[in-house]
Amino acid sequence: MLLIHNSLTGLKEPFRPIVPPRVGMYVCGVTVYDHIHVGHARCYLVFDVIRRWLRYRGYDVTYVRNITDIDDKIIRRAHECGEPYEALTAGFIDAMHEDFAALGFESPEHEPRATHYVPAMIAMIARLVESGHAYVGAQGDVLYAVASFPTYGRLSGKRPEDLRAGARVEIDEGKRDPLDFVLWKRAKPGEPAWPSPWGMGRPGWHIECSAMARTLLGTHFDLHGGGEDLKFPHHENEIAQSCAANPGPFVNVWVHNGFVNINEEKMSKSRGNFFTVRELLPYLRHPEVLRAFLLMSHYRGPINYTPDQLLQADAALTRLYNALRGLPASAGPDTGVSSGSAAGVIVGVPAAGDASGSTRARFEAALDDDFNTPEALAVLQGVAHDLNAARARLSNQSDEVAALARELRALAGVLGLLRVAPEQWFRLAPSRSFGLGEPADERLSLDESQVEALIEQRRAARAARDFAAADRIRTQLERAGVVLEDGPGGRTLWKRA
Repeated sequence: MLLIHNSLTGLKEPFRPIVPPRVGMYVCGVTVYDHIHVGHARCYLVFDVIRRWLRYRGYDVTYVRNITDIDDKIIRRAHECGEPYEALTAGFIDAMHEDFAALGFESPEHEPRATHYVPAMIAMIARLVESGHAYVGAQGDVLYAVASFPTYGRLSGKRPEDLRAGARVEIDEGKRDPLDFVLWKRAKPGEPAWPSPWGMGRPGWHIECSAMARTLLGTHFDLHGGGEDLKFPHHENEIAQSCAANPGPFVNVWVHNGFVNINEEKMSKSRGNFFTVRELLPYLRHPEVLRAFLLMSHYRGPINYTPDQLLQADAALTRLYNALRGLPASAGPDTGVSSGSAAGVIVGVPAAGDASGSTRARFEAALDDDFNTPEALAVLQGVAHDLNAARARLSNQSDEVAALARELRALAGVLGLLRVAPEQWFRLAPSRSFGLGEPADERLSLDESQVEALIEQRRAARAARDFAAADRIRTQLERAGVVLEDGPGGRTLWKRA
């Protein structure tokens, strides 16, 4: 049985969809005023894996991940850049999609943009005003009346009276209560604005997700997620306004991922201590290294970023790829998931009664226990160990070797790993410590076609028994960071050192 830690109750609970096998999942997306950083990558990797695992377990998932394409930061950045906010957000949305694709994130079923759902937001705000849960403040903004929602603070564990004690509110904000938050902002000169019953303006941040989730998933759905920092006030405010506008249950399970820290401090744009994915990827052998690094820690705990941990992730992935290296194409790859199967059967993996059934059972048990990816990765390393042992005893064409290779590919595929051909993996320059402004890596001085040409020259020299020339070519390649591995039948494999 799949157990998920519910932030609302603080407990790991059996997952029971409202209308099985359908699952509605909403995740708060990026505010597109800059490139995504490693903290964003962790959040959306977590929910990429959750969505993959729900599908593996036979659920029909509707995944909604929104885009906030209008807010104060966006307006300010567009003004600084001297361009319309639509042009700014369009560029960063394209860049976000490129980064997500590089990391192997699957596209959601819906990716609504806030600016496309303003009428739905206005309709929800109107219901809140009519029911007495919202009011028009002295400055013309529409504000949510927190005191009208008795269970405010349940998700975050914060008590309204404690929050009020520490709040400071200027008189001209026009709030009845320091905790009241903006649903509709009255337009300021030069800002983007939409018509509404309360005059020209634009929606507040919190109302966006409530309106988009209601439109695409209904008033009651299965799972809502985001980073730990969204618990308060964003998700707390979502609960208050959604439940007030649509009496009844809102979300069954709340899931929050932990932070990525640098020097034990949360990585964030506001602190200025962040690395964008685009800055980091050129230092990695492949984007899978970042994916593996983020999977090495349980999603609810923090990750402290260090360059050494990225190098460890590279080494761990290389062990998996090495186990598959040189095997015939029939040994993999598989897609990894039998879509729509309630049992979650992996394509090409031996049945549960076979010896490998216990391996698959351990992998499934790990991910069924609140998506324990570190334990699932440990299972993959065990499969690689068994595969290496089988290859030492048997030929690469044996049924046992082929079955273990398929199993490794299939299980790793559930986590979005081993997407690269093994030979290609070893032709990529290994990851190195990330630091901006470092000199270019000399290991890239020879491209793949140049390496292949030199290997062919060496092969010809050896065939002509000109071993001195062959040795000179090997030395030239070694100096360029290319290691040769001569195999049977005159075949030569190579990798970046």
